[in-house]
Formats: sequence, structure tokens, C-alpha cells
Amino acid sequence: GRNGYGAKLCNIFSTKFTVETACKEYKKLFKQTWTVNMTMAGETKLKHFVGEDFTRVTFQPDLSKFKMTVLDKDTVALMSRRAYDIAGTAKNITVFLNGKKLPVKGFRSYVDMYIKDKVDDTGNALKVIHEKVNDRWEVCLTMSERGFQQVSFVNCIATTKGGRHVDYVADQIVNKLIDVVKKKNKGGVGVKPFQ
Repeated sequence: GRNGYGAKLCNIFSTKFTVETACKEYKKLFKQTWTVNMTMAGETKLKHFVGEDFTRVTFQPDLSKFKMTVLDKDTVALMSRRAYDIAGTAKNITVFLNGKKLPVKGFRSYVDMYIKDKVDDTGNALKVIHEKVNDRWEVCLTMSERGFQQVSFVNCIATTKGGRHVDYVADQIVNKLIDVVKKKNKGGVGVKPFQ
């Protein structure tokens, strides 16, 4: 993560935490396991490797730190959602969750999960406008059943309340639509952005 805390905090709050990473170019595989909330570091293992690059993180959360005896459904759902988020927003990776490859390959297929089986007013499958603006911006737009809704990310982290990046895109779309409506509605009712 940005400040280097993400994996470290996961390690601190786990009874067992293992990192494996392999490099095709250098033909090396690194593996290390920590236990007892990162207080005990296992032996670093570095060995010869033939295959594709990968990184695997496995952990067993220390449930007692969260006053739990088992992971509840909400926590499992949150962790699962995060795996799907990463599969949909990180570039050129394959994500596995509990040993199963997730069927999401990129942002567009991530968006398709949200609109699967949804139809427009005429019964047709919802259409998605997808634009890869540059290496940092990717935008999808489709119809919504309940007014303005958004799903957004910055640096692969969900921004559930939106933000300036969402406003930036939405404002441009609204302004273009208002221009079109005004041209077709000369002398008619005035249209404002919040409508």
C-alpha cells in the first residue's frame, strides 16, 4: 500500500501469515512465514523456480483480536468483495480466492457483474459505455434503476462515497447532456444539472 501498512497490519493481526513471490526473470522463489502476530519470523526460503511470476499471501486471522471465535458472514463477504475489487481494478493479474480463480479479468468484466441480468425499460440487456481514457483512468457508464449510483476506485481502493474523481466524470456527462437537451428544447423548460 501507499504507506506500507496493509500487509504488515494483516500480518500483525494473524496467527499465521505467509508470503510467497516468484520471479520468472531471476528464476527465484521467495517464501517466508510469520506466526504469533508477527512476533516469530520463520526461516526465509529462497530457491530455484521455473514458471510465471506470482505473489501469494495466505493468512489465518487472529480472531481473538477481533473478539470473534469464527469469521462471520459479513466479514467473509467483505474479504471476498475485496478480492473481486482487486481482480477488477489491478492490471494484468489473476486473483484466486480460497483456491478458486475469480472469473473477473479487468474493469469491464467487473462492471458486468453489477449489471448481469439487468434490463432497460424495453426489456433489453443494459448497454455499457466503456472508455479506457489512459493508463490511470477507466470509466464505464450504464443506466441506473434508482437515480445516480456509482462504484469507484482510486489506486484499486474502493471509494464508496465517490469523490472528486466521480464528480469530474459526472459533471462532464451532465453538461454535455444539458447542451443536447437545450438544443432540442429551444424556448422550452429550462434544465438544470441536478435534474
